[in-house]
Amino acid sequence: MDWIGKVLDKEWDIMPAGGLTGEAFVARKGSKQLFLKRNSSPFLAVLSAGGFVPKLVWTKRLDNGDVVTAQKWLPGRELRPAEMQHNRVADLIHKIHHSAELFSMLLRLGKKPKTAEDHFQTIRQRLLTNQLEGFSIEIREGIDNLYKHLDVTRQQRLTVCHGDINHHNLLLTDTDELYLIDWDQTMIADPIADYGMILNSYIPKENWNNWLKRYGITLNRQFIIRMYWYLIADSLAFLSFHFERDEKDKFEERLEKLQDLNMQMKLL
Repeated sequence: MDWIGKVLDKEWDIMPAGGLTGEAFVARKGSKQLFLKRNSSPFLAVLSAGGFVPKLVWTKRLDNGDVVTAQKWLPGRELRPAEMQHNRVADLIHKIHHSAELFSMLLRLGKKPKTAEDHFQTIRQRLLTNQLEGFSIEIREGIDNLYKHLDVTRQQRLTVCHGDINHHNLLLTDTDELYLIDWDQTMIADPIADYGMILNSYIPKENWNNWLKRYGITLNRQFIIRMYWYLIADSLAFLSFHFERDEKDKFEERLEKLQDLNMQMKLL
């Protein structure tokens, strides 16, 4: 927290805001409230201008090169899981995926588009490095599924993707504004990586078609195969992540989810 003293005076009350990195804080002084973060996504300004995140108040660069951002703190709550089915969620995700401003900014910042082939090679190399490729039947089947169905993922339109869409990252303010926060995993990729996670985690299968119609997509078998491809890839990536952090319980939970995804792929 030493860096906070370089951007705010001692009159501010500081408290952790949670998150994996431990680099986010809430600052309060009287009626003023700010959300502070060190080294947040570098295109926060364009996200703020587009209304995708709470307003950016200021940005300050520290002597060591770190950048601290302050956003307006808005009272509200995270979405409830059932609320992920609402039309406004589909509308917000569609707006993000079709934003020329976000896409252009990421390219200018040097972010390279990530194809499914790139994703597959990165995941497999990480599993090999961690000696996990032959660890279990679930992992071997997952890799086989990615390789077998790689052709289905090719020639897709790549867009700006949030990379970590879940109900915890959707903020509904007390004034009924909806924002998507925590953009640290942003990438240029197949947008199915975003809405596939929503469908699988929050939308009953019988409602998939209606949700996708709202977004602007027609459901078919090829789409479902592609969706499960990315879900399996995500699970394999998280298995390496939890292994590297020695998070055994989370590793086992992710292994069970991978088993279910492999089964869903078999049923197609």
